[in-house]
Amino acid sequence: MDKKALLLAMSAIAAFALSAAETVVDVHSHFTTDGYFGLLDKHNARMDELYPVPEWSPNALRAFMDKAGIGISILTSTAPQPHFGDAAESAAVCRAMNREIAAIAAASQGRFLWCATLPLPSVPEAIVEAEYALGELGASGVKLPTNARGLYLGAPELDPLMAVLDKRKAVVILHPHRPEPFNAKLAEGLPLAMYEYHAETTRALARLFARNVPARYPNIRFVVPHAGAFLPLALPRMKAVHPIVRAKGLADAIDWKTNMRSLWFDLAGSATAGNVRRLLEITTADRILYGSDFPYAPAKALAANLARFRAELEADPQLRPLAAGILGENAMQLFDTSDKNKINSRRKQ
Repeated sequence: MDKKALLLAMSAIAAFALSAAETVVDVHSHFTTDGYFGLLDKHNARMDELYPVPEWSPNALRAFMDKAGIGISILTSTAPQPHFGDAAESAAVCRAMNREIAAIAAASQGRFLWCATLPLPSVPEAIVEAEYALGELGASGVKLPTNARGLYLGAPELDPLMAVLDKRKAVVILHPHRPEPFNAKLAEGLPLAMYEYHAETTRALARLFARNVPARYPNIRFVVPHAGAFLPLALPRMKAVHPIVRAKGLADAIDWKTNMRSLWFDLAGSATAGNVRRLLEITTADRILYGSDFPYAPAKALAANLARFRAELEADPQLRPLAAGILGENAMQLFDTSDKNKINSRRKQ
């Protein structure tokens, strides 16, 4: 082993020793169900996102968590959105998915928490499911796609749902989906996850800002994936250009400070010290969360990525004091998971 590799290994061991007593929380972990796959197969949609939806099981997730040293995973459904033009069909599948993952979480002894899948773009049905999942099933939040079959976050049609989520002080985990309309030519040889998902996430955030959705519904806590996508780079330009277009009557007033106050950021696919520093230019350390994106990469690779990230944080004097928060404490506060007895009690209700 060369000197550089040895130092890296020693740093990883030290970082692990320092954090072994802490609970690492993964806020970006996906689940699938047989019912979800059945719907995708019915509509020939397993490749809608130009990448195969991976298989998933509770045992595989638990094995990954144990290997990586993760204490709690927050589970959300993945793309594509389980809606193919039939609101009743989508509502039934989402209800079955939520019941199934609720039962799996209840049996996990606090290791798994979950966020509800909603049958968007059917807003009335989504409201019913949000109320049921958050109220009856004990969901820890809801997952919202950047767009649901072309209905983008920030659209006025979603205001009734946002009002419900605001009333319930919900955590909302955002996730990019294939943009609509979609130009397949632009994606040739360029999987959505390599570029377009970042653009899609940033686009959805800009639309939320344009209508001041986070500011108007301040009790909703939005978790933005993938280290904020392009937002750390785009936000200064958005702020610079906005007064110009507003003076032309092309935009409404935007409350940047209040909108940003409602955002948290996960590091799925982007867990590096450099990305943490970039996020610190637009947010505070208590808003940064760890995420793995399991099972979209091999468990071995994801575990190695977490070990590397821990070592990077430990080796950086500026970031070392923030490590415990980023790796778990921030998420435990956001999802109210600091008391495992409370988690277990809530999951059994």
